[in-house]
Amino acid sequence: MRFMVMVKATKDSEAGKMPTEEGLAAMAKFNEEMVKAGVMLDANGLQPSSKGARVRFAKGKLGDTTNKRTVIDGPFAETKELVAGYWIIQVKSKADAIEWMKRCPSPHDEECEIEIRQLFELDDFGASEAIEHHRRLGAQIGKNK
Repeated sequence: MRFMVMVKATKDSEAGKMPTEEGLAAMAKFNEEMVKAGVMLDANGLQPSSKGARVRFAKGKLGDTTNKRTVIDGPFAETKELVAGYWIIQVKSKADAIEWMKRCPSPHDEECEIEIRQLFELDDFGASEAIEHHRRLGAQIGKNK
């Protein structure tokens, strides 16, 4: 099972405040443990939302390419809903994902939160030509599924 683990943003992370050397070292050690255990597939921090944008889609049908799009530049208001960084991990269960994240060093110098969400796998959708197309694309980018 693959999970996306999201580190929620704080006022400091949204202000672009960089972590301390001590914090970076603790996180590097934790990441190394996950890599050695074969758990971590990817991880990264995100720039503040002030450097980002959102694309809002007007109401339309799923797959519609003609409905109106609106671009909204950051920063975004609800800091507690924003993501400051993430991991993609592969473990046997949600309980395993939770256990790994309980071992994580605190990602911020203040109260903060990590959200764990399971990723869909292509097999979750059943057989179809569209799913086979996704499999071929995944193989092309080196993510054989």
